Amino acid sequence: MADKKGKRVSSETVKKVLYRIKRYWVFLVLSVIMATVTVASSLYVPILVGDAIDYIIGPSNVDFKAVAGVLAGIGIVIGITALSQWIMNICNNKITYHVTRDIRDEAIEKIEHLPLRYIDGHSYGEIVSRVIADVDQFADGLLMGFTQFFSGVMTILGTLLFMLSIDVKITLVVVVITPVSFLVASFIAKKTYKMFKLQSETRGEQTALIDEMIGGQKVVSAYCHEREAVNQFDEINERLQKYSVNAIFFSSITNPATRFVNSLVYAGVAVTGAITAIYGGISVGQLSCFLSYANQYTKPFNEISGVITELQNAVACAARVFELIEETPETAESETAVELTEVDGRVDLDKVYFSYVPDKRLIENFNLHVKKGQKIAIVGPTGCGKTTIINLLMRFYDVNSGEIAVSGIDIREMTRRSLRAGYGMVLQDTWLKSGTIRENIVMGKPDATDEEVIAAAKASYAHGFIKRLPNGYDTVIGEDGGSLSQGQKQLLCITRVMLCRPPMLILDEATSSIDTRTEIKIQNAFNRLMEGRTSFIVAHRLSTIQSADVILVMKDGHIIEQGNHEELLAKNGFYKNLYESQFAQ
Repeated sequence: MADKKGKRVSSETVKKVLYRIKRYWVFLVLSVIMATVTVASSLYVPILVGDAIDYIIGPSNVDFKAVAGVLAGIGIVIGITALSQWIMNICNNKITYHVTRDIRDEAIEKIEHLPLRYIDGHSYGEIVSRVIADVDQFADGLLMGFTQFFSGVMTILGTLLFMLSIDVKITLVVVVITPVSFLVASFIAKKTYKMFKLQSETRGEQTALIDEMIGGQKVVSAYCHEREAVNQFDEINERLQKYSVNAIFFSSITNPATRFVNSLVYAGVAVTGAITAIYGGISVGQLSCFLSYANQYTKPFNEISGVITELQNAVACAARVFELIEETPETAESETAVELTEVDGRVDLDKVYFSYVPDKRLIENFNLHVKKGQKIAIVGPTGCGKTTIINLLMRFYDVNSGEIAVSGIDIREMTRRSLRAGYGMVLQDTWLKSGTIRENIVMGKPDATDEEVIAAAKASYAHGFIKRLPNGYDTVIGEDGGSLSQGQKQLLCITRVMLCRPPMLILDEATSSIDTRTEIKIQNAFNRLMEGRTSFIVAHRLSTIQSADVILVMKDGHIIEQGNHEELLAKNGFYKNLYESQFAQ
């Protein structure tokens, strides 16, 4: 059953590859023509060599003029062979690297449109492995296929035709022994695909672990997790070694097996040809030509069997990439989706139900009506659904049922770009890209002037540390902030929002990594920024949200209490317990 499924996946993958190759049919046709010319000219050389041998057989019977003419012809034919092979290789490289470029483009574009559910459910390293390592493996197999497969098949057919033109009986000897090579190649092909598929999957798992361990090296060291990480790596590495050895074993028996068949063919031609020459059926030159053809005929079987092994690996890797490309994208925007241009700040959540996993309920019958300019704080224990509300407001996830409306419009009926442009968001987890400080700040407003950037940095109290950097705002930082502290990275994210000044704000533990003194200053800046703007604040430190218009106290996906700070304290409920646990004195 598994073999049938593997064959079906393999055949479907090949169809998808051929569909992408079809776009470059001009290069493909030219490659086939050049392969035909290469094979024909290379097969014509043994005939010329045989003629030359016939001109020098016998004492005092050498026709030097004829031999010189034949040698000149051999030189011209070899030149044609070299030129056509060069053009063929250029075409093959064009096809291979255009196709792999297109596949990578498709993969990256699909990643941009995948729902966060997929990204959250797969490790980053495993996704990177599909786009980088698997596509590289696919390119190697595809290039080898073009370079050797076409020319190998044509060489086999060409040599058979040339041998038939010389002697039918000797050619039959070759044809009778040939099926053995096909049996060997078929046996190897069946065994290798499964092994290469397992090898590719395990390589992705290994890449994911390495990416995770390097990215979290400080945490690994802080919790003395080195030995466990090494053990985990060793376990994956051993599986990869086992699958790789099995794949290499089956692929490595190809060459000796096909060489044995080749030797049988060559021996059969030599014996049969020699007997035929003794009885005058063919000349010595023709026998030499036949032996040369026998050698050329068998050589492609070695190459093709090796190519089949590489193609099995390439198809297995391509299948993983296509699996990513064909993942279901996030729900498409309707054709009638509107642009959210006038944001008045009203946000309504009506009977919202949502869960990440179908059988584990999280948000149930959630209702919230936010007026323009209100400051809404969301508090509660870890895992109660605070950040989930933010994900739903930004439409990173769609609700299972119910409705979320902004300015009276269901967010599913507006474009995601215009919805998200209406929010300014600062999260506890910062995100910065490789580039200059300025490029990271102006991400949401690319046309901002230097004066606007500096003013935003001063408002977020980031200007001071930026000026102390080697090149100020032109300092280049690495991926995710490089050597900047967590607090400095968070200040840059706050600066980004200060620059955009969006109509609505989402602050999810926005000052969690900043010292208390700077936090007080930034809170004052946020308060000025939030004036007249609808704001959602997720906080664990209750001191930061006491001035909120409405505080939502969440537990297990439900709002259990609602009101301002004084009202909630007066209720003597869950909020008061949270507050007193932080301010017991």
